[in-house]
Amino acid sequence: MRNKILLTTKLLGLLLAGLLCASCVSFAQAPADEPQIQTSELNRQVRDFLQKEVAAHVADINTLDPPPDRVVGALTTGEFSWGTFMRALGAYSELAGTKTIAGHDVPQMLGKMAQIELDHGGKTWAQLYAAMALESFGKALNQNALWRGLSFEERKTYIALLDPSRFYDAKSHTLIHLPENYFGVAARIAAIDYELGLNKDRASLDDLLNQAAKQFTGGALFADDALPTGRYDRYSNEYARALFDAAELAGRQDLMKAVAPSLKEQMHLWWDLLSPDGYGYSWGRSLGAISYMDTMEIAAFLGDHPEFRPAPLPQLASAYFAAWSWLRHDFNDETHLLSIFAFGRGDYSYITKEREWQQTTTFFGKVTGAHQLFMKALEKEEVRSFPAMLHFADVARFEYFQNGPRRKFGVWVVRQGNIHFALPFVTGPKAATSDYEPAPHGFPGFAAPVEKIYPCLIPFLELEDGRTIAAADGADEINPAANGMSVTAVWRHWVVVSSKAGEAFDPDLISEATWSFQGNTLHRTESLTASKPLTIRRLWLAIPSRNNHLETTERTGARIDQLTSNGNSLEVQITHSDWPLEISAFATGDDALGRGDRGPIPLHLILESANISLAPGTPKSWDVSLSAR
Repeated sequence: MRNKILLTTKLLGLLLAGLLCASCVSFAQAPADEPQIQTSELNRQVRDFLQKEVAAHVADINTLDPPPDRVVGALTTGEFSWGTFMRALGAYSELAGTKTIAGHDVPQMLGKMAQIELDHGGKTWAQLYAAMALESFGKALNQNALWRGLSFEERKTYIALLDPSRFYDAKSHTLIHLPENYFGVAARIAAIDYELGLNKDRASLDDLLNQAAKQFTGGALFADDALPTGRYDRYSNEYARALFDAAELAGRQDLMKAVAPSLKEQMHLWWDLLSPDGYGYSWGRSLGAISYMDTMEIAAFLGDHPEFRPAPLPQLASAYFAAWSWLRHDFNDETHLLSIFAFGRGDYSYITKEREWQQTTTFFGKVTGAHQLFMKALEKEEVRSFPAMLHFADVARFEYFQNGPRRKFGVWVVRQGNIHFALPFVTGPKAATSDYEPAPHGFPGFAAPVEKIYPCLIPFLELEDGRTIAAADGADEINPAANGMSVTAVWRHWVVVSSKAGEAFDPDLISEATWSFQGNTLHRTESLTASKPLTIRRLWLAIPSRNNHLETTERTGARIDQLTSNGNSLEVQITHSDWPLEISAFATGDDALGRGDRGPIPLHLILESANISLAPGTPKSWDVSLSAR
């Protein structure tokens, strides 16, 4: 009888899990003989690494008065540096159940680091991480080892550091020169302040939370990080999670309910975007290592909130393990640092050498916090092992970020067998920024250089007046096919490359471009139609590749440019063009155009044409195809 009850209980659990995921993205089951990773082994790996590496960084700090300019040889003078390490130390102290690391008293160190950040004008992430460090030692301040060890003056310093008004103007309800995702940061700081009793003004907390939630309470499923330009990237997911966490901490059930539809949809998209190695969003800012850390944090969040899961917990564990494995491989045991500035690795301009240490300690803090939460979920649901590799179902769909009467924004996501890419219609920090362009990010062999004004599989057109324009940064129309295997976009309003984001104009020229995927080939077909006589001085387009060898051949009378590397190839073919094209290759070396989000982009194929004449109402077109072999 007891066995029958147990079986019924397990069956009910499986049925409930199925109901939870019924509206989510489909997922592929792992083969029955798939190698498994033991949860205990993953736990051992992460804990052993953190114990060794956090201790190595602490041991290299001989004094905090004055603070060292370098730790393990890396500069500590960049933005958020000491606040970030505070979060790492607080999280690890909680995970390991210790207040001493490498012979150093952690609460005492954190008190001094708070003063360092305040003296350096630390804001935003530095403040949030300092708040999280304090929270790590207990929510009751009269029992909090960090708080109890601070003098009266040191407490005043800590309170001043945790004041959101350092970057949020409560009177105007605006962030001070910051993107929208910082509302999530401000909300979390304010919620922690209130939870710990550092701020007892409930009205100010609720007011800030209400302002932070406006995009979501206004009906948006995805957050524009630079309203109203249409900058949609990984920060949309992070923003929603941060707001949900803050609302949960503050007991704001209304805001949790308002954000829930966004989280459900965003997690569905994240799972569709996820690569087998654990990489999430393949376009936009904070690429590379941060995207793998995102995966670990998202998996932990979903472990704690099963209502938002796009896949069962064991598959989320596979994603967590894949991201961890990439990060562990990227970490240099000799330098005790992530390989942020390795050859061919691109970073956004705000990631300077001064922030190398900060990026590594971000890794420590994020992984520690995620690991503590995720292991609890695995233990609670008795997940003792999980597949060693990720398995996904095929997907081909378009997700609108904004489908209003004006500019349209969204992403086309395709996963068919081993080919997986995302083609976004979004806006970057400047018009026509490389890793925000409508290019197939993730397509085998293709890669966009990081944060460059560069024509990555979209043409730049130089007009007679000297302006260079691009059909990018959202579109006037986006029409996905019903089966998800193609998408057509129309531009009547173009951007001037490198100009201010969100500014588009009508050059009396219409571009209609269709991307379609079949077999292993992505086709891009574009027609240009002018409303008055128009001459394009120069048209050029680049196909940047991770592959390092170029061979040009003919096949049935057609030119094929084959970019190869390690047995993989990307074949490029111009199947039609109403204007003559010159095709050349560019070897990047250590050039900025050769730096990708996860490694070098050694070769670019360049397509160029000059003096293209367009007659009114007479379209001219060209077709480019990419094939993965």
